[in-house]
Amino acid sequence: MGSIAGALLDLKRLDQLAAGDSAVHRLDARAKVLATLVFIVSVISFGRYELSGLIPFFIFPAVLIAIGQLPAGYLAAKIILVCPFAVAVGIFNPFFDRGVLVHLGPLGISGGWISCVSIVVRTVLTVGAALILAAVTGFPAICRALERLGMPNVFVMQLLFLYRYLFVLTEEGGRASRARELRSFGRRGLNLSSYASLLGHLLLRTWQRAERIHMSMLARGYDGVMPVGHTSRFGVAEMLFLLIWSSLCILLRLNNGAQFIGTLVTGILS
Repeated sequence: MGSIAGALLDLKRLDQLAAGDSAVHRLDARAKVLATLVFIVSVISFGRYELSGLIPFFIFPAVLIAIGQLPAGYLAAKIILVCPFAVAVGIFNPFFDRGVLVHLGPLGISGGWISCVSIVVRTVLTVGAALILAAVTGFPAICRALERLGMPNVFVMQLLFLYRYLFVLTEEGGRASRARELRSFGRRGLNLSSYASLLGHLLLRTWQRAERIHMSMLARGYDGVMPVGHTSRFGVAEMLFLLIWSSLCILLRLNNGAQFIGTLVTGILS
C-alpha cells in the first residue's frame, strides 16, 4: 500500500514542480519542447565511441535546474531508476568489441567499455532533459504545445488520457491493496493467486471508473478537444531561449566542446 501511495505522490510531484513561477516556467511550452527536442537529437546523434563530446551537454540540464529552482536530488533519483536499463543494454559490448581504443598509462580501454559508458551518459542526458521539461512545463501543457506544433489531435488526446488514467490506476490500486491488507491482517494472502485476483479486480474497477469519468465529461460538453484555460504567446523571450539553446547544442554537436576547453586550458597553463 505504501509503495502505491508513494508512486501516486511521486507522479503528482512533477505537476507541483510545474506550477512554479520562475523565468523558465513562464516561457511558452512550444519553445521548451523544441529546445529539448534539439538537445535530445544532438545527444543521440553522437557515435558510439564519442564520449568526451557529450560532457558539455550537461550545461543544458544544469542551467535549467538552477533557473527553474528544481530539486536536483529528486531528479537524480528518477534518472538513477532508469540507469540499470541502459547498463543492461550496453553491458555486453565489452565482450564483443574488445579492440583497445584508449590507453591510460599501462591500462588499455576497449571500444566496448567506451560504447557502454556512452549509452549510459546519453540515457542520463536524454531522460534528465525529459524530466526537466515535465518539471518546468507540466505534461498537459506539453501535450497542448505538441498539438499547436502540428501533432494530430487524436495522438494528443491519447497522451493526455494515458497520463490522467495513471492517477486513476494508482488510486484504485491503493484502495484494492488496502482492502486486501484489511482482509488478510496485513500478512496472509500474499501468494500468487491473491495477486492475480487483485489485478483482475483492479482492471475491472479502473474500467468502471474510466467509464464514469467519460460519462461525466460528455455531460459537461466534451467534444473530443480538451478546453484550454490559458493560451500563452510565443514572444521574444521564447525566440531567444530557443535560438540560444538550439545554437549551443548544434555548435557542441559539430565541435567537440570538451576538446576545445581542454586545448584552451592547456594553452593558458603553458
